[in-house]
Amino acid sequence: MTQNMMILEHLKKHKGITSAEAMALFGCTRLSGRIFELKRMGHKIVGVMEHGHNRYGAPISWKRYSLKEDEA
Repeated sequence: MTQNMMILEHLKKHKGITSAEAMALFGCTRLSGRIFELKRMGHKIVGVMEHGHNRYGAPISWKRYSLKEDEA
């Protein structure tokens, strides 16, 4: 199974995925590239910025990708 298919299945079963999750789960080092390819295949995927702090207390942000409601 390709990374694209593993990510798509994950998106269908869960609320979304981040780059850190994609790396840990699938060894995917460039989630944005896989999302771009999935979108080109016709899947309706959206990205939402999330914010938090790293282990040192510094502010950080990341994107969580999920399927649009009508495809989930």
